[in-house]
Amino acid sequence: MQINITLPDNSIRNYESGVTGLGIAQSISEGLARVALAIEVNGNIQELNRTITEDAAIRIFTWNDDEGKKTLWHSSAHIMAEAILFFYADALLTIGPPVENGFYYDVDFQGKAFGSDDFEKIEKKFLELAKSGETFVRKEVSKAEALAVYAGNPYKTELIENLEDGSITFYYSGNFVDLCRGPHIPNSNVIKAMKVTATAGAYWRANQANKMLTRIYGISFLKQKDLDEYMMRIEEAKKRDHRRVGQELELFAFSEKVGKGLPLWLPKGTRLRETLIDFLKKVQEAYGYQQVVTPHIGSKQLYETSGHWEKYGKDSFQPIRTPEEGEEFMLKPMNCPHHCEIFASRPRSYKELPLRLAEFGTVYRYEQSGELHGLTRVRGFTQDDAHIFCRPDQVKEEFKKVIDIVLYIFKVLDFKEYVAQISLRDPDNQTKYFGTDEQWEIAQNAIIEATAEKGLPTVTELGEAAFYGPKLDFMVRDALGRKWQLGTIQVDYQLPNRFELEYVGNDNQKHRPVMIHRAPFGSLERFIAVLIEHTGGDFPLWLTPEQVVVMTIGEKFEAYGHEVVNILKNNGIRAIIDERSEKIGKKIRDAEVGKYPYMLVVGEKEMENRAVSVRRRKEGDLGTKTIAEFVEFIQAEIAEQLK
Repeated sequence: MQINITLPDNSIRNYESGVTGLGIAQSISEGLARVALAIEVNGNIQELNRTITEDAAIRIFTWNDDEGKKTLWHSSAHIMAEAILFFYADALLTIGPPVENGFYYDVDFQGKAFGSDDFEKIEKKFLELAKSGETFVRKEVSKAEALAVYAGNPYKTELIENLEDGSITFYYSGNFVDLCRGPHIPNSNVIKAMKVTATAGAYWRANQANKMLTRIYGISFLKQKDLDEYMMRIEEAKKRDHRRVGQELELFAFSEKVGKGLPLWLPKGTRLRETLIDFLKKVQEAYGYQQVVTPHIGSKQLYETSGHWEKYGKDSFQPIRTPEEGEEFMLKPMNCPHHCEIFASRPRSYKELPLRLAEFGTVYRYEQSGELHGLTRVRGFTQDDAHIFCRPDQVKEEFKKVIDIVLYIFKVLDFKEYVAQISLRDPDNQTKYFGTDEQWEIAQNAIIEATAEKGLPTVTELGEAAFYGPKLDFMVRDALGRKWQLGTIQVDYQLPNRFELEYVGNDNQKHRPVMIHRAPFGSLERFIAVLIEHTGGDFPLWLTPEQVVVMTIGEKFEAYGHEVVNILKNNGIRAIIDERSEKIGKKIRDAEVGKYPYMLVVGEKEMENRAVSVRRRKEGDLGTKTIAEFVEFIQAEIAEQLK
């Protein structure tokens, strides 16, 4: 029997029913067959050795695809688990999924110690097993058979109990077997390099009431060269760690007395924040946004109305009770309910729409102490929040304008690699979402059409929508190739319903507006953390907290140095003076370490000529310029960066 296989270029090839993905790859080219790792068949990713018995659209994945990497790393988790059991036969395995950079396996060592001293022996055994050429074989098993195999493992037993009979699969590789959905690579011998990268504690099923397990992280590659490059990036990432750089540049601090996850912004960091805020305010003003300010607390009833209490109440700080009976307030976890009340503060006409309300609003959410991490996971953070209230026919155009804002920000801040993730609701579990099917269909189509019309590179993720609507998340790769979620745009038909928002249309009838949530930065704290690590603290000139340091050669030139600083400040240039009793070479070295973009040396010659000797960080001497020439020079550079 012949079946039709549709390739990614929409060409169709005929094969015998029962052909495997590997067979298809070989028919295309031997080169593709050598590098193929997995195959997508009618939207489902599976092994290359699985047979295909009906017409299908397929895509073959290699290391160059995220799906290919995940498949290889999933298989690597199995090999690492097999290596662990070689040394710790009594260890109980739980789960071992791929993650963004590698994989992990959670293990109960039943009281035995496992730490960094064990990494090397696990790596050696892993590579020995991989080299032996283990194949991954899928087998469907009954629930009773699966429970019998894992009779002594309460973790696997719990997983199996929650599975439907007839949907359970094992994967066999060498002498190892694991409960697993797959998919896996054809043969382990394609893996040439592996590193155990870290261990951490992890509660079973992320529940603190359960036992603490040992999470072992690893990463593997097709070539040793790729592992070497990865480890070099890891070392570079340590140097760029925003917690380290932030401390060195005196941007922010944390205090146990103030409270965990509550950053203190120091003067330089505050200038950085305020510069970002001023930058976005100007952009927003050009797009017709109006600034608003709302309180840091709100009535619990406000968040019950919005639905946030029902969905996220457990992740918020507990309500604040006042002396008045029954009166409860909450630290603000979201800005959007407050903005809904601003819209509802007076009657609205269709002529006012779209109404774009923006706020740099600080919100508070309770993160468990173990999840806090510098500025990327905090308990109090400021969102560059805005909410657009518009007519249904305005949604797509407004959505496209927000995309323009996000792309401009990425351009100015030199984020060159990004993909827009279209986050839709889970079609198989719609109970966690508010609203009708029709509303969701309209909202999802608006996002899909807007991204297509803007020519954005996109991926689609089911189940990642907010409870009130679909969204577009911007996934950005930084200078080290790491992926971050920066910026989000969400279409919401639900909050206007829940708050009974209305406007009078041109037909003199009352209508419900649509709400677009958007935050190009996401949160200032997380955005700045990513920016620090992306730049290594070498911010673009327009954003640098202190753009110029004026260095005096001797005490008698200090007055002139202060005059230069004042002229620069009066021209909007952030400048300080270094009048320490140090040699000029020492001052220059310190300024280089402090990441000041420009250094102006002033001595007798410069004072006589009303000039400055200019040095650019990492470039050295740029010669002498008059003060006016330098002002014009630096302003031109800033203007060019903000184009």
